[in-house]
Amino acid sequence: MVDTQPIAKTTLQSPLQQSVQYLKGVGPKRSDIFGKLGIHTIRDMLFHFPRDYKDHTRIQKISEAAVGAEITIQGKILGVQTRMARNRKNILEVFVGDGTGTIAATWFNQPFLANKFRVDNTVILHGKVGAYKYLQLLSPEYDIIQEDEFPAKEGGVVPVYPLTERMSQTHFRKIMKLAVFQFSGYIEEALPEEIIRKNRFVSINEAIRDIHFPETFEHLKNARSRLVYEELFTLELAMALRRRGIKEETGLSFKIGANVDAHIRNLIPFTLTKAQERVIYEITEDMRSSKPMNRLLQGDVGSGKTVVAMYAILAAIANGYQAAFMGPTEILAKQHFQTIQKYLEHSYVRMRLLTGDIRSRQKKDILDQIQSGQVDLVVGTHALIEDTVQFKQLGLVVIDEQHKFGVVQRLKLKKKGTCPDMLIMTATPIPRTLSLTLFGDLDISILDEMPPGRPPVKTLWVPADKEMNAYRFMYAEITKGRQVFIVYPLVEESEKFDLKSAVAESKRLQLEVFPTLRVGLLHGQMKSAEKDKIMMDFKEKRYDILVSTVIIEVGIDIPNASIMAIVHAERFGLSQLHQLRGRIGRGSEQSYCLLFGNPNSSVSGERIRTMTRTCDGFKIAEMDFRLRGPGEFFGTRQHGLPELRISDLIKDFPILKKARDDAFELVSQDPQLIMNTHDKMKQKILETFKDRLELINI
Repeated sequence: MVDTQPIAKTTLQSPLQQSVQYLKGVGPKRSDIFGKLGIHTIRDMLFHFPRDYKDHTRIQKISEAAVGAEITIQGKILGVQTRMARNRKNILEVFVGDGTGTIAATWFNQPFLANKFRVDNTVILHGKVGAYKYLQLLSPEYDIIQEDEFPAKEGGVVPVYPLTERMSQTHFRKIMKLAVFQFSGYIEEALPEEIIRKNRFVSINEAIRDIHFPETFEHLKNARSRLVYEELFTLELAMALRRRGIKEETGLSFKIGANVDAHIRNLIPFTLTKAQERVIYEITEDMRSSKPMNRLLQGDVGSGKTVVAMYAILAAIANGYQAAFMGPTEILAKQHFQTIQKYLEHSYVRMRLLTGDIRSRQKKDILDQIQSGQVDLVVGTHALIEDTVQFKQLGLVVIDEQHKFGVVQRLKLKKKGTCPDMLIMTATPIPRTLSLTLFGDLDISILDEMPPGRPPVKTLWVPADKEMNAYRFMYAEITKGRQVFIVYPLVEESEKFDLKSAVAESKRLQLEVFPTLRVGLLHGQMKSAEKDKIMMDFKEKRYDILVSTVIIEVGIDIPNASIMAIVHAERFGLSQLHQLRGRIGRGSEQSYCLLFGNPNSSVSGERIRTMTRTCDGFKIAEMDFRLRGPGEFFGTRQHGLPELRISDLIKDFPILKKARDDAFELVSQDPQLIMNTHDKMKQKILETFKDRLELINI
């Protein structure tokens, strides 16, 4: 494992650790603005990468300008004028000449720009050519070139930075240029020499210079490849060390022979799918090994994860150990408890439910039973990780919907036993790119087959003019004995959002649309007991329609519900829509998901299209990841991972894969990173992960 020896003193005294305020053009006052960008030291400045680049490499002559074409020109400002149009619009015109002709840069209703332009300034303009009485560039991008400022020569690749208020690109570039050319030489090479050679990377100093001020796009490409690789290699190396650390621990070795297997299968009242059999084999191999199991089980809603988890739980209990099953909500924990209890009614397994709403006297009894070993399986919520919960001999930890829990919570539960096996489950399929980063330390099993006899849910988009048709269809299904969910994004009406709410709509639906039917209401602001009663009433068919918020996204199993209607579907993320759809289709009847709403952007339109085309959770996850990006897809921060500064996990997947292979190979050769050539990389991991070091052990 990586040790946590202090970083060498010389690093702390490096010029790169100096405050950014000492850079020419910053100073104490402006350094506060830099702080808002996360730039506190000169090192932070050098690693604040451009978000885009302007292509000034192909400067054209004004005489070549053709109406309708995009053009980049460089010339001197010949004159600046503002005037009022007939419609009272303010027009600013800046006339520019380059010796071959003259063109006007024109802006509407932006008179304040006039102060930026001075006659005889050199300016670069990029925009679409139009014609009025003369050639024009309408609202072009512009760069005013000072004599001492980049780029001094004609053309070039110009960086565009993510900035905050009261900071201009021009001024920031000027300060960045000083920082780069004065301090980039102090950055030490962290990548091992053999990796730089093998991948033919440019040096770190060259990469930093060329990511900010490349002479050509080829230089930029080489710099970016090097920096993306190093960022992802650092991440994957930490993953490889974390995984190695887990594998080096001595865990429990369970005996799972034919006798145990037969006893468990006798409690399962149906034939398992091939996917379930494959995953059970992978889990039992892990549990038999003396190395701790650290496995992620992915499977769509309804693919049978609970039964697989139950197999592992019973195997642990058969070996004399306790098991803990943690779910993210009380509703879900109770449902898991009831489901498993139903399977185990003819067994001797002692089960208890532990959630936050259990009364203190009853809770004390349960805690005593867990500590004395009188409970074999405890199912619960976050309540399981409280300090008061002590196990006699915890052998297996199962965590459901793991992305609802942070890494630290996983660690807390694991620490309640001596190296227990860990099975982590999710119904949110994880794109391959993310599973290699967020879960690079886990072995992954996938349930990619649904139990037989369940027709796939048909998903239809319902535009505003077809709403009444949809209500008639719901009524027809209810007359056949089915039930309906209708989900809204808000609990109550809000002045901020022009959206329908669950409370108001449940009244309208009951009074105006379905007066002869029974309409129930469920939302997160209700007390726990009230929510449970409404869900139980719906399950027992005392309501025909349940109006709800996304509180039903996880964990409610109503086989008789055949319609899921989602109102303002354009306001929900793809994964959320897919999770909601997973609440139906649990029985043998054909089920329908109706998406009400009018997509108001290309992204929301793409979400609706994806939902109507496929029920495949992995395809949906990949599309969701593309539309939302990694930051939003999962709260990356709660996983204890550093933020990515330059990498794009979708675009840079080939580099990610290469970095991962190299990192895992390096750790297999030098598990402690004790070789001299790996010193700097070890130091970089310690600096990058800082207080997250303990997480390397999860």
